[in-house]
Amino acid sequence: MAQAVRFDRYGDVDVLNVVEVPDPVPGPGEVVVAVVAAAVNPGEGKIRSGALHDIFPATFPSGQGSDFAGRIAAVGAGVSGIAVGAEVVGFTHNRAAHATHVVVSAEQVAPKPAGLSWDVAGSLFVAGTTAFAAVRAVAAGEGDTVAVSAAAGGVGSVAVQLLRARGATVIGIAGADNHEWLRSLGVVPVSYGDRLAERIRAVAPDGIDAFIDLYGSGYVDLAIELGVHPDRIDTVVDFPAVAKYGVKAEGNAAADTIDVVAELADLAAAGTLDIPIAATYPLTQVREAYRELERGHIRGKIVLHP
Repeated sequence: MAQAVRFDRYGDVDVLNVVEVPDPVPGPGEVVVAVVAAAVNPGEGKIRSGALHDIFPATFPSGQGSDFAGRIAAVGAGVSGIAVGAEVVGFTHNRAAHATHVVVSAEQVAPKPAGLSWDVAGSLFVAGTTAFAAVRAVAAGEGDTVAVSAAAGGVGSVAVQLLRARGATVIGIAGADNHEWLRSLGVVPVSYGDRLAERIRAVAPDGIDAFIDLYGSGYVDLAIELGVHPDRIDTVVDFPAVAKYGVKAEGNAAADTIDVVAELADLAAAGTLDIPIAATYPLTQVREAYRELERGHIRGKIVLHP
């Protein structure tokens, strides 16, 4: 029997349980992956709590998890070019990655680069594709100055590096504990809180060209106050601001392809992209993993080991 995280009602982390489930069987065009690492993401906690019921309702009993990396355990009919035992990175849209095994379309996995750690490989999909889409949405390039809220978080830590790779000057909004790390990436750190607009103007006296909001709570309003055109503001959190100002809301769904995941994996394996791993937990401690995540101020990713 396989094991998987399940919850049968909305609630706090205490509704999460690890239960035995039938071993998944691949259908035509599918593969089964024995999961080695699977990241946890803030959106999963919001789905579990019911906060996103109107957008992403859960059907009970529900699983969770989208990112994973592991080894091919079985292949279905019609699958070619993928052998049992192959190491892969991938994703699922079926809230099923927090498990010992996951079944997905063969088109949702790609080879894991040999030099890439399992933890990083299992952390690429949600945060990586969200960052990729947000950077693309604001059309950042050489000579642009771009501000990013929650710049040291799971998505922000990827976004600032992708922006730097495009030649942009990046202002990273984060707590003081993360300033040194941001500087090591070539990012100009500023602390969040009162009088933030003044601090941004001080480090960018010529203004900023684009803004990526990964936190909500008024950052789109701040971007508008700083004179950023709505076409160059992207938020993955503040959907009321999208309706109010006409800013963009491009995130994971705008870039959730295996080609993007493979590109991110190659960048990470080459050392061009640093994915910090904040903590790891065995699958059986999934509640503890989400408690840590939901305390906030996490630099990088938290990963489960089935």
